[in-house]
Amino acid sequence: MTTETLHAADRAQPALSDALLSVRDLGMTFPGARGVLRRMPGVRAVDGVSFDVRPGETLGLVGESGCGKSTTGRMLVRLLDPTAGTVAFRGQDITRTSQGRLRPLRSKFQMIFQDPFASLNPRQTVQQIIAAPLRAQGASSGEIAREVRDLVQLVGLAPEHLERYPHQFSGGQAQRIGIARALATRPELVVADEPVSALDVSIQAQIVGLMERLQRELGVAYVFIAHDLAVVKHISHRVAVMYLGRIVEIGDKDDVYQRPAHPYTKALLSAVPLPDPAAERARERIVLLGDPPSPANPPSGCTFHPRCPKAQARCREEAPLLTLTTRAQQVACHYPET
Repeated sequence: MTTETLHAADRAQPALSDALLSVRDLGMTFPGARGVLRRMPGVRAVDGVSFDVRPGETLGLVGESGCGKSTTGRMLVRLLDPTAGTVAFRGQDITRTSQGRLRPLRSKFQMIFQDPFASLNPRQTVQQIIAAPLRAQGASSGEIAREVRDLVQLVGLAPEHLERYPHQFSGGQAQRIGIARALATRPELVVADEPVSALDVSIQAQIVGLMERLQRELGVAYVFIAHDLAVVKHISHRVAVMYLGRIVEIGDKDDVYQRPAHPYTKALLSAVPLPDPAAERARERIVLLGDPPSPANPPSGCTFHPRCPKAQARCREEAPLLTLTTRAQQVACHYPET
């Protein structure tokens, strides 16, 4: 079955009339490296991803390292140009819009990065870092000064921090600076790429709490990318599970966490620690065989079948469509949990 056929059902889904962001059949293929005699095959990092994000909600995007989560996030804000599919923001296709025409829209969608220190200019003060997006949008000096002061307080930093440099802060404080910069233009959507994975557990809780408060106060929507399912469960309204460049399950948080329909989702959730020691000892732990296949050479049929405990002959030959279940989830599996 071809990719064109595989994702026809995704393209057929109408975008939600109230969707802030509509993603349809999004794909990214990176060109292969050039060898001595020939170029190696390209790597299909993202393969036909489709979802919607409503205003003010959080969509959690989860999966193992290398599944294409971060690549997807960068395409949503056009830090990477997709090789297939579309991204529409408030109904306007931004997939192939020129950078010049895209600039006015960039105030509406921003990004928070995993490593705050790597994403902050070490030669600039906090004042300069947070002011940069406002300056790029043509704000006046007076507007910039007022907004920067307000943003620093909004994210829990002090006015005296404005003249300091990134290396003078802890990891949690540096991420607060990154959040303030992302919110400088009052965006409607923020893509957060593993925003707490580099932080200590106690600091993770503080940053997640801050993001939840900001969402309530500002009405901003998040695409929250992470591999930690416990964090995603806490902050998300809906959850999409990715495996080898494809979404294998998507639905409301409670449905996905309490009644996972895809074997991969079920295996991931079985590894999340439970607070009750008795329940932790009693539950079944699902151990997946082997490592995820290389996206440069994906398996035929369902890409999960080499590691799936339920795989049958059909799974090796036919790629499953992402279809709606009776529980309002969408799942790409020939033999989903019922």
